[in-house]
Amino acid sequence: MDESDVKPALFLSDLHLSEARPKAAAAFLAFAAGPARSASAVYILGDLFDRWFGDDQLAEPFVAAITQALRGVSDAGIPLYVGHGNRDFLLGREFARVTGANLLPETQVLDLFGVRTLLCHGDELCTDDVAYQRYRRRVRNPALQRRLLRLPYWGRRALASWLRRMSRDENSLKAEAIMDVNARAVEDVFRTHSVQRMIHGHTHRPARHVHDVDGTARERWVLSDWHDRGQYLAVDETGVHVREIAG
Repeated sequence: MDESDVKPALFLSDLHLSEARPKAAAAFLAFAAGPARSASAVYILGDLFDRWFGDDQLAEPFVAAITQALRGVSDAGIPLYVGHGNRDFLLGREFARVTGANLLPETQVLDLFGVRTLLCHGDELCTDDVAYQRYRRRVRNPALQRRLLRLPYWGRRALASWLRRMSRDENSLKAEAIMDVNARAVEDVFRTHSVQRMIHGHTHRPARHVHDVDGTARERWVLSDWHDRGQYLAVDETGVHVREIAG
């Protein structure tokens, strides 16, 4: 098979789509109508939306445009996978049904063109941020999520807005290093899952890192946020490639 015939798997994260960020939304619509249709699979590793109050949000016109674009990808026969981020951890079964997406577990290991690769959102690796990890354990608890979803929609919106303000205030007082991944946590994940590569988002610090784990070099790719441009990784038999797209 010619290299040009190999369809890449595409990875993106931290789009934080909302009506307040039209450039990011336009870039995503262009991605869904373009590169995504020529992929072997598309993986969105969390924070597709800036906030998600529950699947009743699907009725909003802005969200409907995004989910229609996602449905177009899945209807084209492209396997579509969506993970939960720290902003959209309430994405549920109705979202999956409407878009045709498969919801990812917190960690997913796959053979990616012969390279054993782990996928995750990445916030679980930021273990130096003790307060955030405590909050994360609470909101990822299925029982608490069920209680949240029993609240009226307006109540969930108000609660999310309050939590976001609290998070901004707290993060402004934290050292930058605390909100990045912990090297030991990264090494533990490599060991536990016996993977050669890791792909994640969350930190908004796109880069390729090489970790020496027990004498073996492992690579970690950090996905970009979509604050000022659309960026994703294309992975094929030739390796990992950074791609950008504008709306």
